[in-house]
Amino acid sequence: MLLPKKTKHRKWHKGRSRKRMVETRGTSLAFGQVGLKATGSAWLNSRQIEAARRTITNYLKREGRLWIRVFPDKPVTARPPELTMGGGKGSVDHYVMVVRPGRIIFEIDGADPTKMKEALSRAGHKLPFKTSVISK
Repeated sequence: MLLPKKTKHRKWHKGRSRKRMVETRGTSLAFGQVGLKATGSAWLNSRQIEAARRTITNYLKREGRLWIRVFPDKPVTARPPELTMGGGKGSVDHYVMVVRPGRIIFEIDGADPTKMKEALSRAGHKLPFKTSVISK
């Protein structure tokens, strides 16, 4: 699964959600003919990206080329359950990518267009936000 090789800071602040803010980068197709665009916002972790990738490759039977346009680099910490308050911040549990509306998640090229659209719509069901399939 996806996780960074090296990080400058091991633990990050959580940050505040910006529900109405839209994405400014990664909003247009750059590699493939068909893409999966986020219409909602959420934290996307590496397990969800991997589940969607497997769905696409399984449906397309390794036909065509797939580009993953997101990478989880924000560390999320967690404390063990039933632990009292205090004792500092927990250790890094997993990594996420903050996705806002308008971000392209996946791109596909080199297969039948109807098959590519169906594969991306199936992959959208694995993600924690609403998505739409777009094409050039």
